[in-house]
Amino acid sequence: MTVPASATPQVPPQQDEPPGHVASPVARHVASSLARPVVSPVAGPLASPVAGQVVSPSTSQDADRVASRAAGLPARQQSTRGADTRALTQVLFAELKGLEPGTSEHRRVRSALIEANLPLVRYAAARFRSRNEPMEDVVQVGTIGLINAIDRFDPDRGVQFPTFAMPTVVGEIKRYFRDNVRTVHVPRRLHELWVQVNAATEDLTTAHGRTPTTPEIAERLRISEDEVLSCIEAGRSYHATSLEAAQEGDGLPGLLDRLGYEDPELAGVEHRDLVRHLLVQLPEREQRILLLRYYNNLTQSQISAELGVSQMHVSRLLARSFARLRSANRIEA
Repeated sequence: MTVPASATPQVPPQQDEPPGHVASPVARHVASSLARPVVSPVAGPLASPVAGQVVSPSTSQDADRVASRAAGLPARQQSTRGADTRALTQVLFAELKGLEPGTSEHRRVRSALIEANLPLVRYAAARFRSRNEPMEDVVQVGTIGLINAIDRFDPDRGVQFPTFAMPTVVGEIKRYFRDNVRTVHVPRRLHELWVQVNAATEDLTTAHGRTPTTPEIAERLRISEDEVLSCIEAGRSYHATSLEAAQEGDGLPGLLDRLGYEDPELAGVEHRDLVRHLLVQLPEREQRILLLRYYNNLTQSQISAELGVSQMHVSRLLARSFARLRSANRIEA
């Protein structure tokens, strides 16, 4: 059978990567997911899906209808397009079954199957649009799942291809988010609980008209408040924040400029307090000599001239003061 030329994807010419090129997370995920290199076209991002609507198609008719509705087609065109896609998929799988793997004809029919079922990938990718990841990257990862589903699908089992492919596509996207997107990997139980916390937060916000408190979420899910707080922290681990980046909007300096540092004078606080306590126990003249010597940095000759006594007498007074301070210092004793 002859496959329409429009169904055959155009393979873009591959370019050599420059030296020192660092592959993106999507490129690394694609390289680790495919056993052999496959070039498949990926259409643009999904256009304005219905907000908050999540549909899990169990039949090929449901999948095609949802993908067509997400693409913004009228109802009549949705039905026509869905029927054409299902018919083309069945015909291509029947032809693919009789071809030898590795031949040019096999690759051509396989690429046509990928092109025909890309709306299914875009629908699955739209469920993850709240993850703040480029939709093109998510669609590309989902296409890898579509390729794996095409390679494993057996049309003789009587299962519609969209029903078979959807778990594989969604699983590939979830694996990408689990292994490549999160900066900090959290336990699986905590990640699954975070999804429930998000759903409970949306329900309580709708019911009360405000953001729910931590005790309200914990009571709704019948878990402890500490678990709710841990889930919220786990949900923030997708992206790391630069310590040097300035805060957007408020004009505040970066986080690094606002972090505390170790004060080098902190260790001397106890010593200064102890010396102040011991100095008041000395006679007034000895206190003045110590202040002139160690605070005003005067020499013994300058102190003797200041007080009108000999330098030897100043030296003896300093020695006697140190002896009194050491005897009164209970820490040294």
